[in-house]
Amino acid sequence: MMLRYENILLAILLCSIPLVTKAFDKPWAEKQKKSLEALIKKSGIPEKNLAIYVAGGEGEPIVVTAMQAEKKMTPASVTKLVTAAAVLNQFPPGSKFKTTLLSSAKVENGTLKGDLILKGGGDPSFVSETMWYLVNIFKRTGIQKIQGDIVVDDHFFDQVRFDESRQKERVDRAYDAPAGAMSFNWNSANIFVRPGDKVGGAANVFVDPENDYIELKAKVKTVKAGGKTAISIDRDKRGKGVGDLITVRGQIALDSKETVAYKNVTQPDLWSGSNLKSFLKQRDIEVTGKVRSGITPSGARLLAEAEGKLIEDVLADMDKFSNNYVAEMLAKDIAASIDPPGTLDKGMKALNSYMTRISVPSDQYELVNPSGLTRDNKMSAFALWKVLNDMHFQFKFQPEFTKSLPIAGIDGTLKNRMRGTPAERWVRAKTGFLTGVVSLAGYAGRADGTVLPFVFLFNGSADESHVRSLFDRMATSLVE
Repeated sequence: MMLRYENILLAILLCSIPLVTKAFDKPWAEKQKKSLEALIKKSGIPEKNLAIYVAGGEGEPIVVTAMQAEKKMTPASVTKLVTAAAVLNQFPPGSKFKTTLLSSAKVENGTLKGDLILKGGGDPSFVSETMWYLVNIFKRTGIQKIQGDIVVDDHFFDQVRFDESRQKERVDRAYDAPAGAMSFNWNSANIFVRPGDKVGGAANVFVDPENDYIELKAKVKTVKAGGKTAISIDRDKRGKGVGDLITVRGQIALDSKETVAYKNVTQPDLWSGSNLKSFLKQRDIEVTGKVRSGITPSGARLLAEAEGKLIEDVLADMDKFSNNYVAEMLAKDIAASIDPPGTLDKGMKALNSYMTRISVPSDQYELVNPSGLTRDNKMSAFALWKVLNDMHFQFKFQPEFTKSLPIAGIDGTLKNRMRGTPAERWVRAKTGFLTGVVSLAGYAGRADGTVLPFVFLFNGSADESHVRSLFDRMATSLVE
């Protein structure tokens, strides 16, 4: 019976192993090159607008295809691949950033006789859950009243919120959020709108999380079921030290689902401090003073401390959802760890040093911003491939780097791409998009065990959805 059981088990195991029909070798590479070229020709997209590089294998890489591979192009958000690589070289897997509460004031009968300091450590992952954890630790000190101000110290970074290296036009959406060493909830507020109880009545509008920093003005009417839902949400800065004004207007159908918008804030320090004050209130801790920016005095003692996410999870936040805010925060974190305070200029020097260290030709890249939210970044397909190939063979970083990338057909910016094709789950890649710019770069896994780093870049005036479709077909071809 044991022999029969082992035979059955062996048969099951063998059936679960993908059949390897085509090995990765030079003949396959030549055939694949022709296949990719045919896809490009069929798409009608001019080759002059494309930069392509695909190569892989152990030892000397086998080049599958190289089309204008040394031409510098605007890469958009695939720039974050360089940022992720530089970050892991500076902050190894398992690293975390810390946020602290301190004070130099005395405590008498449960009252802190002075200011409470919220000191930022550059954590891009400091969100409501982390704030709640920090406040709960503080609650256990026995302090029930703060007879002073909430002082926010975010001087671990410089005070530049929107670096000039970003694209010049500011918008109030979350992807253009400011950076600060003390930041909270990606420096964005959630605005929820639900229909009211009856037609003609006011809709229900909420700001999450609730705090004194945001002033909400809402005038949204509930209209009949099946009617048109049209809502506008705008954020305006009210003035220094006050906060931001969010105005919600329009109408929502009685049978409409809840709608949500994400709006960035303009003053991360005061936003963070105001939310701390709100969270303290929820734990029945009174703050008599205001929220202001300041410096931690010498001799201040630690009252509470909270660690953020693992660095590999922070990178997943950045790459899977192409979070520009996280990219700039991490670049400043690199700089601050070397020479505080953290500035984007010093962070970019670190990114460029990484490129030099892996021997990327200096005439094939220009990097000024870590997120790619700019047209001033320039990279060749080969330069980006060098980054992907380097990280693929760095065992102490490779699993975390690959983990951060969107998975075709599964999550992130690739959730709805390549679904139901042979590429689903077999392609992990970073996407990029600006008007006239489409990019896709990452890894295509094959059943024979080969992992092919690939880079597809487009700069031109073609329909972006048409370009994305081409890149998806090319990535799928690499898997087959």
